[in-house]
Order: sequence, then structure tokens, then C-alpha cells
Amino acid sequence: MKTCENCEYDFTLILTGITQEAVGVEDALFTAGCDDATLAFRSGRPVLAFSRRGNSIKDVIVAAINDVRRAGIGADVLRVDVCNLVTLSEIARRIGRTRQVVHQYMRGQRGPGGFPGPVCELGEGAMAWFWCEVAYWLWENDMIKEEVLQDAREINTINGVLEMEYLKKQDAGLTREVQRAVGTFWDSCP
Repeated sequence: MKTCENCEYDFTLILTGITQEAVGVEDALFTAGCDDATLAFRSGRPVLAFSRRGNSIKDVIVAAINDVRRAGIGADVLRVDVCNLVTLSEIARRIGRTRQVVHQYMRGQRGPGGFPGPVCELGEGAMAWFWCEVAYWLWENDMIKEEVLQDAREINTINGVLEMEYLKKQDAGLTREVQRAVGTFWDSCP
């Protein structure tokens, strides 16, 4: 895989723990290393939009998460604002093809076949797929670059870890119970 030295990555972190009324938040974030980010609020939810240089999307996102935590303002990162669940329309948008072409891939009418199946129904027949599974199929069939697949995997893994942290904060007992029943995700989980 090609490595990217000092490439620019644009991403947004969804935060928790701060409100629009909080004083000194932007200055603290700037001082903690988020001088390449803009704080905004979407429907009351704080978001931090970055344009950061680094060697991989994983490296820049992990560094940004640590910078937010180091700011000491009570904020934490809920997730990276990239959804692993995608519709056919979103898949088409991400790969620059029409929804009809992606629908034909899904039905096996075009391409090599074997398109991943949907993972859930959003309602009224609207289906969703895991972007990582679709990205792997696209990469395997020379429709996207390996870097796109790697970025999808890295962001999905970061979001998985952040979600587990969030669940543990919400109900540590339930999280531990389910981890034990289903299988421990990490040996270090309490």
C-alpha cells in the first residue's frame, strides 16, 4: 500500500461534555493542539472540524482525539463523523457512480457478482450496508484504491473503540455482562 507522508486529511469529530454556553472552550482546544480545527454546534451537539496533516487518517484522528482530551474542558469524543452504515445512494455518491449502477452491482446484473448483503433495514424497504464490506468488495474488484479501503477500516475501528468507551460510561455493568456473554472484545476490559 502506498504511504502518504504529510498528506492533508479533513474530518469531523463529534464531541460530548460541552455546551455552547461554555466559556474558554475554543481557547483551551487551540492551546491543546486543535489549532487546525473549527468548533461548531449542530442541533446543540458540539462538532470539531479538522484539516490536519499526517501520514494516515488513523494517525491524525487519534492525535486529534488525544488533543481534545488534553484540553481539560470536560469534552470527549463520541465518534468520527463518518457513518459505516450506507445506503445505495450513499455508496453511489462515495464512488462517483449512479445509484442505478450500484443497484445493478447489488443485484448481480453488473460487475463480478458477490456484492455484500445489506445489514439492516432503515425502514420502508430502505436497506443499509456496512461501508467497510462494500469498500472491500469495491477494492477487490478494482473500483477503488486501497487507500480508500484502508481509510474506511481505520475510521470504522476508531469509531468502534469510541462507541465501546461510550457504552462503558453509560452502563459499565451491562457492557461487562454482554462482553462476557458474547466474548470479551479486549483482554483489558474490566
